[in-house]
Amino acid sequence: MKYFVFSFLIICSVAAEAQRSPGSSLTGVITDKKTGKPLPNATISIPDLKLGTVADSLGHYAFLNLPNGSFLVEAHVVGYTSTTRTIRFAPGASADFQLADETIEESPIVITGTSKAIQIVRNPVPIVAISHDFLTNNLSTNVIDAIAKVPGVNALTTGPNVSKPFIRGLGYNRILTLFDGVRQEGQQWGDEHGIEVDQNGVDRVEVIKGPASLTYGSDALAGVVNLIPTPPAPEGKMVGDVAANFESNNGEYGGTAMLGATKHGFEWMGRVSYKRAKNYQDPVDGRVYNTAFEEKDANLSLGLHKKWGYSHLNLSIYDDLQEIPDGSRDSATRQFTKQITDADTVRPIVTPQELNSYAITPLHQHVQHYRGYIANNFTIGGGRLTVNIGAQRSVRREYNRPQQPDTAGLFLELNTYSYDIKYFFPEYGGWNITAGLNGMYQDNKVTRGTDFIIPNYTQFDIGPFAMIKKTFNKLDIAGGVRFDSRSFHNQGMYTWTSPTTYGTYPVNGADTVGADHTFSNYSHVFTGVSGSLGATYNFSQQFSIKFNLARGYRAPNISEISANGVHPGTNIYQIGNPGFKPEFSFQEDLGLTYMSHYVVVTFSVFNNVISNYIFNQRVLNAEGQDSVIVPGNQTFKFQQGKADLFGGELSVDIHPFKRLHFENSLSTVYGLNVGLDPKLRNDSNKYLPQIPPMHGTSELRYDINVPSARLRDGFVKVQLAYYASQNEVYLQDNTETRTPGYALLNAGLGTGVTNSRGRVLFNVYVMGNNLLNKAYQDHLSRLKYFEFYPTDPRPYHGIYNMGRNIEFKIDVPLNWSI
Repeated sequence: MKYFVFSFLIICSVAAEAQRSPGSSLTGVITDKKTGKPLPNATISIPDLKLGTVADSLGHYAFLNLPNGSFLVEAHVVGYTSTTRTIRFAPGASADFQLADETIEESPIVITGTSKAIQIVRNPVPIVAISHDFLTNNLSTNVIDAIAKVPGVNALTTGPNVSKPFIRGLGYNRILTLFDGVRQEGQQWGDEHGIEVDQNGVDRVEVIKGPASLTYGSDALAGVVNLIPTPPAPEGKMVGDVAANFESNNGEYGGTAMLGATKHGFEWMGRVSYKRAKNYQDPVDGRVYNTAFEEKDANLSLGLHKKWGYSHLNLSIYDDLQEIPDGSRDSATRQFTKQITDADTVRPIVTPQELNSYAITPLHQHVQHYRGYIANNFTIGGGRLTVNIGAQRSVRREYNRPQQPDTAGLFLELNTYSYDIKYFFPEYGGWNITAGLNGMYQDNKVTRGTDFIIPNYTQFDIGPFAMIKKTFNKLDIAGGVRFDSRSFHNQGMYTWTSPTTYGTYPVNGADTVGADHTFSNYSHVFTGVSGSLGATYNFSQQFSIKFNLARGYRAPNISEISANGVHPGTNIYQIGNPGFKPEFSFQEDLGLTYMSHYVVVTFSVFNNVISNYIFNQRVLNAEGQDSVIVPGNQTFKFQQGKADLFGGELSVDIHPFKRLHFENSLSTVYGLNVGLDPKLRNDSNKYLPQIPPMHGTSELRYDINVPSARLRDGFVKVQLAYYASQNEVYLQDNTETRTPGYALLNAGLGTGVTNSRGRVLFNVYVMGNNLLNKAYQDHLSRLKYFEFYPTDPRPYHGIYNMGRNIEFKIDVPLNWSI
């Protein structure tokens, strides 16, 4: 609380200084370019100020109490091409927009990793924008699965509710996840839990594909996933929604309710969400034991927009009870078995009633995440100052003792305090310069559990940076440089193992005789320089080309340095290495975009060389069998070498007429382990682990809008998702296995139902994944390795991905004038 009070006092003093400058306004009218008629209910937004409004019945709009300066403004209405324009705000400023009823598509606006809001087509950095419609019109159990269909993006999964993002073959702490621009901090190094965010509160997503260390520092070496929340209500409006859904495969049911309003620049919004599911099923395994979950979420935001800028406060709670399977089976029938004693000497077969139950079993994890942040934007000295202060607490407990169901094995408590300060200098001669400083302080406690994989640790990150951008008619150039420093310290720990409770406990005090020296004291300062330089040339409104060079930096995480113990929920005994150096990457990107009335084509290729690349490798004994430190767990140890990842993405959207879209995408990445002595390189070790196979989608969609039938913003679509076999895998010491290819048939339909005045009463959706009930294993699914009998001659090993799943969803929008 003191943290936020101190921040609030600083913000008030800055706001008082900014209040002295005169405010601006912007008014105008939105019309049809062809007929000149006004377009009611058009949406006008200013992304950099997080402001939006809706045109009235005559197409008029107005913004009051705006800061001075030049900002990108976007006008949009369903059925028309969006239009963007940079407008200089001043007292009495006006701007009219004419929208065309055409099939040509406008390049989306993005805010992630840029000095100011910019169209993707003019941004040298490889970035993709994922719209609200895309998230709504695709079936997914969590927000990371929702974006995994985007070219170049994949998800590492442990069942239907546990997904971690992968970008171009890289994941974990190499990808920084943001929520509203604030870094999301949990135990990212862990395999078996997902991103602690309510998917219902995410309006859209922006993904940087490649090093973004320049803007965000360590942990953004592979890219950034920015989850952008539901925008505030327009001025003078109260908005909301109530939604419910049901999924057939695992019986998932849930819902969300949101309400918010804005009046005289003051805004508020609240949301609560809930979802619950039992064990999912697939054609090979039937119902997969211990994959049920129950998630509860709540969010509250407050904001104030005035002529000096804005200030937003956001508070959220995430609470997830998540079962994690271990894959144990009966050797004769391959039916799932369960652990019933701490000694684990006998395992009975799971009954059909248990497989079909919503009840969370004693063996599960409990993940709680509390987040609060203040985001501020002030107009000062002709420029803009942003000050974002965040505090997070992540509590993760894993219960793995059935006879002690209230005792957590793994008990991690991570506190994170982040800061991000930027100043956007006034534009001078077309040059845009931004300078800033960001970082965080972390404190992680582990001693309240009975299992230890990592020790207590603290770290402090600081990184100053500067960015510059210039537009020369058709040419845009951008670049920058950054220096990072991370001060890291973990505490030593002695432990002893109880012969009766099967737990490990820390030894307190000086008497360590007979105890195991599990962790040693370790302190280190990691430093690195990162930067980027790129250019975009727009030959015409239809065709552009971009090229970007970037150097990324990442310090090793706690697990890679200090891990020494069983990682519950993974069947792994993990060993780290305190001698690791930071990773440095150098990536080249080349991209082409072509947009016309009938087709949109984007094509990109990249090459990414990473020195000091850290990867996980299984450890075998002299007989070539698993090296077992703790029975029932495979032993893995982190290694460091050099990697080369290269590949590309292609997407083609063909729309012969406005309502018909034939969208196709294809992406591939190759990962080579190039740090080996050539004499030691062979087919089993020349590839990197966890590289996704070539994959793509083909989707045929028809948009429906029939006012006479009171149907609005409807669609019907059919999609084929195809994944090639992955044979280029890291086979050394049985670390990884090959994965056969497969194709999945998906489909969906939905529409809004309106009243006689055209107001949407509700939206209804029916969507299905894997409609042919294909038995498959995703190459990045961790469950494919959960096999207790690898020598079983029967053809199916490990756990398979979800079978046929059909979702029914209804959403009731709310809208009032206040």
